[in-house]
Amino acid sequence: MRPMLATRGSHVPTGSQWIHEVKWDGMRVLADVTARRSPGGPGVCLTSRNENDVSVSFPELAGLAGRDLLLDGEIVAFDAGDGGRPSFARLAERMHVGNPRRAAALVDVTPVTFLVFDLLRLDGHDLTGEPLAQRREQLEALGLADVHWQVPATYDDGAMLFGATEQQGLEGVVSKLLTSRYVFGTRTKDWLKFPHRRRTSWVVGGWRPEVGSETRLGAVLVGEPTAQGLLYRGRVGSGIAGKVGPLLRELLEPLSRADSPFVDEVPRLDALGTRWVEPVLVVDVESLGFSGQGRLRQPSYRGLRDDLTPDDLKEQS
Repeated sequence: MRPMLATRGSHVPTGSQWIHEVKWDGMRVLADVTARRSPGGPGVCLTSRNENDVSVSFPELAGLAGRDLLLDGEIVAFDAGDGGRPSFARLAERMHVGNPRRAAALVDVTPVTFLVFDLLRLDGHDLTGEPLAQRREQLEALGLADVHWQVPATYDDGAMLFGATEQQGLEGVVSKLLTSRYVFGTRTKDWLKFPHRRRTSWVVGGWRPEVGSETRLGAVLVGEPTAQGLLYRGRVGSGIAGKVGPLLRELLEPLSRADSPFVDEVPRLDALGTRWVEPVLVVDVESLGFSGQGRLRQPSYRGLRDDLTPDDLKEQS
């Protein structure tokens, strides 16, 4: 199962038929919760947007077991040092952990919260055909309030929420029709998203070593997947430090190829010394928009998106 997705909107809608939520900077998951823990597992299966089982990465969410539920929401890592705002970079430290011991050790070091915004099954009853208003009412009645999970509030005034989230440095707003039914794997105009940050997702087509090193990764070359192929959008070096470089190189090395995957010409200065890779890895980048040449201005790496594929980015364009 893949979750239902929102369409980028042009303006926040008004009217009593809409509710508005904070757009969280996290990892979208469907949580399939069983009524009790089973001998062979924790009773909670977490599935990413691309249908990957990420249950091992977040063992604290096994505590949800106790009732038959299917929940939709975002796993978020809040950064106390940044005013309590969500940090995708901190979340990335948890997303790729497949070792149960390592995952358990990170629960207290890098805590996460599952923010639940939709209820799709309750005690064996499929709720996807019911309007959002009824699903939301039943979700709030569950009393899901814990240090590791909660049901965030919704708001009637979307314009107010949009301004408040921008002022607080949050990701943005999602507006949803109260009459909307839930359809797995579709992108619908019944849900509209309005992001604030100029954070965008791109596909990695190559990497360059640090100056003076043949082994340490110093930058990645990213592009935009289109019907014509992968279009070059720039070189990203800022934000790749500490553990990030080795992690990226470990993921990119098996994807090595002899030629550039970009269909347009990469500037000689950027191409020099680049190790080309198959364009399958998606990363998040913050920037000041685009230059006149269609290159990202002052880009900064913000995290790996293993919940997205190049095809997902085509759908969003």
